[in-house]
Amino acid sequence: MKNNNNQDQVEGRNSVLELLESGKDINKIYITRGERHGSINKIIAKAKERKIIIVEKDRRQMQEIAETENYQGVIAIVPPFEYCEIEDMLEEAKNKNEDPFILILDGIEDPHNLGSIIRTAETAGVHGIIIPKRRAVSVNSTVNKVSAGAVEHMKIARVTNITDAINELKEQGLWICGTDINTDKYYYNQDLTGPLGIVIGNEGQGISQKVKNNCDFLVKIPMKGKVTSLNASVSTGIIIYEVVRQKNLKNILNNK
Repeated sequence: MKNNNNQDQVEGRNSVLELLESGKDINKIYITRGERHGSINKIIAKAKERKIIIVEKDRRQMQEIAETENYQGVIAIVPPFEYCEIEDMLEEAKNKNEDPFILILDGIEDPHNLGSIIRTAETAGVHGIIIPKRRAVSVNSTVNKVSAGAVEHMKIARVTNITDAINELKEQGLWICGTDINTDKYYYNQDLTGPLGIVIGNEGQGISQKVKNNCDFLVKIPMKGKVTSLNASVSTGIIIYEVVRQKNLKNILNNK
């Protein structure tokens, strides 16, 4: 972090626009001097509307501040990302009159993977994402940018112990589905309707044994090629949208 510890930053035009539209606090916005074309004008107009300080800096200064290479001439300085509690996610589902649908990430280390997962989860109607405090990436400017601003609309909890979080979800009536290449059941043969938590493992090791033992059932994605694993965010997308498909099908059948 190149800012002081009580600040974070959001980089890239789409991410900063999403942030401005979300109404969340922004301390100030840096833009590259002379960048006054395309969506930068929209960002400047919205920032002025919200009375947010805009500071122009030259390209070299901007590169020193930026945490990502492709910051697109705009960096917003914001208060640190606000993590929520697990009960906030469950409350969100209740308010929408939907079965809780929660993602549990057991040690995702790549910020690009986390950003992609958040983006997919937000589009699929996931109510919240749980990540561990240790040995895993947290929400940073890269995650925000890759998510295309979806972090602004997603409830994310950062917990000390994933197993404890799973037990808390179980107590609230959720079934916990783990993903594991060594299980026999394919994801599309498992009932994924109702209150559900899906566990996605670390990019290299997958789900830890302790977490695996705590899952109600395990599923896998069929692998036909020579490579025996998928990128974590791709695996997540496949499973998440199978849940969406099954829920939609159930709704159609219930409404007949």
